[in-house]
Amino acid sequence: MKNSEIRELSDKELAARIKEEKNHVTKLQFSHAVSPIDSPVKIRESKKLVARLLTEQKKRVLANVQ
Repeated sequence: MKNSEIRELSDKELAARIKEEKNHVTKLQFSHAVSPIDSPVKIRESKKLVARLLTEQKKRVLANVQ
């Protein structure tokens, strides 16, 4: 997901996407602990996506405060 796509999401969609991606990261980490997954890079990419989503959410909160 590109940053431009993240900016187009509404606040509710953004919150739902964050929750969904956090669950996805947890499942990937669990499945990797049980038996190594094909590409552990997927975990890193998912974590970075969660961070970008949280950054956009925080930016919107700060914009509303000011």
